[in-house]
Amino acid sequence: MLSAAEAAIDDAAEDEAQRERNRAELYAPPRAAGPGGRRVRPPPAARLDQSGAQALMAQLAAEDTQLAGRRTG
Repeated sequence: MLSAAEAAIDDAAEDEAQRERNRAELYAPPRAAGPGGRRVRPPPAARLDQSGAQALMAQLAAEDTQLAGRRTG
């Protein structure tokens, strides 16, 4: 499948220099690659400690109670 795509790109190129640029771009390493060709990972997501999780659960419960009151009242 890659060779078919490469052939289509080659056919669309205006000259040999364009074909070489296209091949260089096609076979270049991913842009997200860091030093040494290794991918750079995004930092891990922020984590909640137990008290933060309990506070979030209490907030959600309060919002849920508010919304339930609107539906039935």
